[in-house]
Amino acid sequence: MQVTTTPAATAPSGAGAANKAALEKAAQQFEAIFLRQMIGAMRSASLAEGISDSSATEQFQSMADSRTADALAGSNSMGIAQLLIRQFGERVAPAAPATGE
Repeated sequence: MQVTTTPAATAPSGAGAANKAALEKAAQQFEAIFLRQMIGAMRSASLAEGISDSSATEQFQSMADSRTADALAGSNSMGIAQLLIRQFGERVAPAAPATGE
């Protein structure tokens, strides 16, 4: 698999803002997926089964965990998305040219 990048100099001026918005969305989605995995791992680490454990309960817990992860990712409380944006932001959005006046 070959990955190619577009040099910042050849990207159209409007592409930088669109790419930055796409990066922010992807970073938030990545954080949500990460949090879903983390919450799922925490839930599976329970020491005993409860009286009301069933496949329906597990399904609703999974949906609740998904909503919780989405809410946490949307609130930027963990900061994972912000770190990804900081790391990859310079590669996506070209810097504005400096004027030497």
